[in-house]
Amino acid sequence: MRHVFGLLIGLVVTAVLLLGAGWAAAEMGLALQPAQGVAPPVAGTGQNWAAPAAMAGIGLLLGLVVVGRVSPVASFIPSLVLLSWTVVYVLDAGRGLGFLPVNPTFHEALLQAGRGMRILLTTGVYALVGVALFLPVLLPSRWAGSGGDEDDDEYEESNGRSSY
Repeated sequence: MRHVFGLLIGLVVTAVLLLGAGWAAAEMGLALQPAQGVAPPVAGTGQNWAAPAAMAGIGLLLGLVVVGRVSPVASFIPSLVLLSWTVVYVLDAGRGLGFLPVNPTFHEALLQAGRGMRILLTTGVYALVGVALFLPVLLPSRWAGSGGDEDDDEYEESNGRSSY
């Protein structure tokens, strides 16, 4: 059952990583290089801190998935997505970039997340994070359960004597 929960956690982490980190990367990139004729954000506004706060929250979530005592499926799903997308990009850049949302009929926030995903994919950040998320899958202790079963302990206590 914990692997089913791990699968659900992995799907949520994948969506948060792709959309949230993509949006934050694009937002930080736009803050560093404002477009022609557009004034940069005024210092002291909340807009300056939203993207770094989103990145910090996503980093915290990734850290909890990597070191937490959850199923390794929770880290395997996002690592599989990130590493496979990076391999597709390395083998055929046009096809790899073809997965990004660029259609103008999408919501503006999704388009901005797509621009950030492009930054993270082309700079190799997705490969780095994908490898880091794959490492817990290789540890055999992560696949094992939490230790002993409660059913065995209850049976021994109810019997009163050991059978050894």
